[in-house]
Amino acid sequence: MVWKTLMQAKYCLALMFVSLAGCGTGAAPPAAADSTASAGAPDAPPTVPAILVVGTSLTAGLGVDPSDAWPAVLQRKIDSAGLTLRVVNAGVSGETSAGALRRVDWLLEREHPAVFILETGGNDGLRGLDPDSLEANILAIFARAMSITPAPALVLMAMESPPNLGDRYTRAFRAAYPAAATAAGATLVPFFLAGVAGVDSLNQPDGIHPTPRGHAIAAANAWKELEPVLRKVTASRLP
Repeated sequence: MVWKTLMQAKYCLALMFVSLAGCGTGAAPPAAADSTASAGAPDAPPTVPAILVVGTSLTAGLGVDPSDAWPAVLQRKIDSAGLTLRVVNAGVSGETSAGALRRVDWLLEREHPAVFILETGGNDGLRGLDPDSLEANILAIFARAMSITPAPALVLMAMESPPNLGDRYTRAFRAAYPAAATAAGATLVPFFLAGVAGVDSLNQPDGIHPTPRGHAIAAANAWKELEPVLRKVTASRLP
């Protein structure tokens, strides 16, 4: 994704601000939030198949009402499409891909999802962490997801790194996503903040977390790739 120079500078400064000010501490994760209803106890899972979304503050909906975060918007699109699936928002602010790997087993055991969506890496980029480690963590997370029975459909949300880290880092960071998606057999969703990142009116004052309108656009971007996956999963579960 290529941004205009001014947009890059603005987005970079915003990312640096969030990194210093803190969009979360990466502490022990709270329970995942079900966008439709409370998820049942692990020994009595809900009958409606789950879409587990593991992500960062972008998924958690930092600064907006939970009903405005993109996973909740996704749930409304699913309902409007007549698909019987429930979205479980497992976003945690400030989490890196290593943090997601540490907690994914608990989430998978709790939800047994039919679809597993991973949105990670934004905080890795903020810290300038090695893109090879990011790719390895993504693959390890997907391996954990594929170890449950039945295995879920995998979806990877591509992210972009802050442009201040240089072209070499930007290229390596960007390449980690299609490489990981191909290796894991996951559906790749291109940068879902396209048209949102760097646009003042679509972001909160921190310049990085979307407003409700920004989340709606992000959900629409993601829906283009997600809808075929969700329809296929729903059809495969018909009696």
